[in-house]
Amino acid sequence: MSLIAAEAGNGQRAAVTELREVTRRFGRRTVLDRLTLRVGRGELFGLLGPSGSGKTTLIKLITGIDKADGGTVELLGERMPKLSMFRRFGYMAQSDALYNKLTAKENLLFFASLYGLKGVKRSERIQAAAAVVDLLDHLEKPVAAFSGGMKRRLSLAIALLHEPELLVLDEPTVGIDPVLRRSIWQELLRWRDSGTTIILTTHVMDEAEHCDRIGLIRDGRLTAVGSPGELKARAGAQTIEEAFILLGGGDRT
Repeated sequence: MSLIAAEAGNGQRAAVTELREVTRRFGRRTVLDRLTLRVGRGELFGLLGPSGSGKTTLIKLITGIDKADGGTVELLGERMPKLSMFRRFGYMAQSDALYNKLTAKENLLFFASLYGLKGVKRSERIQAAAAVVDLLDHLEKPVAAFSGGMKRRLSLAIALLHEPELLVLDEPTVGIDPVLRRSIWQELLRWRDSGTTIILTTHVMDEAEHCDRIGLIRDGRLTAVGSPGELKARAGAQTIEEAFILLGGGDRT
């Protein structure tokens, strides 16, 4: 049973998402195994784990894209999945869901309409979101001509368009150059400081250091949850990478 005491340092925050005893199977394979987790409002929470550990499946359950086989998932007080919730959070998938034949601006206009943005507000938000990811000079270019990193940046801009109260980001900086990656993290921390809740997945150890709390995930189970400092102290480690291995997140030999 994977029942983690995930409340440390988070007891005073209202829950934005809460998962209780969540299980997800694909055929005979258990991808998530009775996983329990609570993320508080205004928190930057990172899921850290190797490929195949269950990070993306967990994100899909939180956003209602997928449905658990057992347990419950609540998001902003609502039982998931629930279609009407999609306007309340911004989601960036691991695989870019873009229209390659359209320009970057046309993609942004399309998704802005889904979020109910209109007129001056829509234009302002498109410019602001594109500026965050350094795409202002590329808005009129077709997405088919974009590099992989540019597509990731456009996907992040789309997630930010409607200024959601919750951002759910699956590997948001994969394929992005180090300078822009640093800039994006500065923005993420600014949004966190302004009250936006952020849940993201990563396998980059230095990114995990920026999170308020981290959930170490391996084989569909949370092996530890806590702040970077707490996890390092618990493991007697100097780095998050060492803590990850010592607390059951790394390779088992």
